[in-house]
Amino acid sequence: MKVQLIRNATLRVEFGGHFFVVDPFLAAKETIRSFAGISKNPIVDLPMPAEDVIQGAEMVLVSHLHPDHFDEVAIDLLPKSLPIFCQPGDEETIREKGFELVTAVSTQITWQDITFTRTPGRHGTGELAERMGNVSGFVWQAAAEPKVYWMGDTIWYEPVAEMIAQHQPDVIITHSSGAKFGDSDPIVMDTAQTIAVCQAAPDATVVAVHLESLDHGTVTRADLRAAATAQGISEARLRIPADGETVAFRR
Repeated sequence: MKVQLIRNATLRVEFGGHFFVVDPFLAAKETIRSFAGISKNPIVDLPMPAEDVIQGAEMVLVSHLHPDHFDEVAIDLLPKSLPIFCQPGDEETIREKGFELVTAVSTQITWQDITFTRTPGRHGTGELAERMGNVSGFVWQAAAEPKVYWMGDTIWYEPVAEMIAQHQPDVIITHSSGAKFGDSDPIVMDTAQTIAVCQAAPDATVVAVHLESLDHGTVTRADLRAAATAQGISEARLRIPADGETVAFRR
């Protein structure tokens, strides 16, 4: 398996002999609205041309429809015949954009001998989580590949811990920017919550993404690395890729 972090949550994934793209967010730097009143988003450029991000993709996996996970640039560039898998409730909106092969994954689906199991998420706490709407993660499984739990835009809460215990993933991908609105609680995992994932899954490699790309993020890569080191979590156990970097795993 190879996972290339593009920017934010956007990934190019080679898995089970196939290639797919996760949460394509392809806008140019500072071309969409601010989320925190600091700067227009995204706050950094893509590490490659937008067209190259989707080149060769056989499928797209979308966690939810917030604009930093499935944006208008991606909608314009992606072939409308490309299969798209999403959470229930998002399929009609995606079809309205012209996509022909949209499948909502209620529980589990198998595509090209890869099984995707949808997992729960909570995009914040209390009333804020209600306003942020439904989000999902997915467990990926294929023969001769590590089992991957891509958590999506979620905080650390009991159902996430239950998914780790149930699936026993080899690799866990977290969204770890600690994004927040003003003095709100984080709407995705922050430093402490990412460390909690590492501690809950001592045999897994955690890959932290969704960092240093939006103006409401509060965690930097350096922050996260320093905190993990202080807790005795090695660089091998917590990978924090730069934009454009590829991480590879064997089962």
